[in-house]
Amino acid sequence: MADQQKIHPVPDVEAPPEASPSAPLVPPATSKSDTGNPVEQHPLNSQSHGPSPVKHSTAPKKRRSCCCRCMCWTLSLLLLLIVILGIIVGILYLVFRPKLPKYSIDGLRVTQFDLSSVNSSLSASFDVNITARNPNKRIGIYYDGGSHITVWYNETQLCEGALPKFYQGHKNTTVLVLPMTGQVQNGTVLLTALQQQQQMTGNIPLRLRAKQTVRVKLGSLKLMKMKFRIRCRLVVNALSANNAIRISSSSCSFRLRL
Repeated sequence: MADQQKIHPVPDVEAPPEASPSAPLVPPATSKSDTGNPVEQHPLNSQSHGPSPVKHSTAPKKRRSCCCRCMCWTLSLLLLLIVILGIIVGILYLVFRPKLPKYSIDGLRVTQFDLSSVNSSLSASFDVNITARNPNKRIGIYYDGGSHITVWYNETQLCEGALPKFYQGHKNTTVLVLPMTGQVQNGTVLLTALQQQQQMTGNIPLRLRAKQTVRVKLGSLKLMKMKFRIRCRLVVNALSANNAIRISSSSCSFRLRL
């Protein structure tokens, strides 16, 4: 028994020392690294990799609020201008009581209505009596130049002319005698159509169109230029030169444009 040898374990000097069982090998919420504890060596890294607080910019809200203010100011100014214009128009209407002028065709005289034997063209010359009435007490009308008046049968223009340049005062009635001339190329066809129309109905329908530029005078104030159109329908018993032309009916419409 004395010869038996006792074997004692020899500690390994090259083995790393055993960690204490009470301390964790890797701290929570960290990763193991050969270079050491990343939390201890780089304390700022945890903050840089962590969730950063969200920053809300106030610039878009400021832009939207500025746009809304501009729109509100613009709409308010427009509404104010509309109200002011409405008040001005209402005052002018109450003061001047404007009425539309009236026009009528009271006479028609055919001075020429001949068919040429050379080229079968028809030459026409009319004297049209137009009565213009201004029923306004405080409004005058300036008739400027550049007017254009035409007389038509169906879709054929017979003659044309123009209104003279003149001023029509308050409550004034002016009678105008307008000379009008024209030429129709295919006169034979036109004469045949007129003869058939007169035989069938006993009369001939005509149309008069007028375009005129005027300026309205309110008291001593002249307004801007305006354009108006006149459309007249009249029925005559015949179209022949040097004969009395009787107007069976006549009606005119008036349209004003700024």
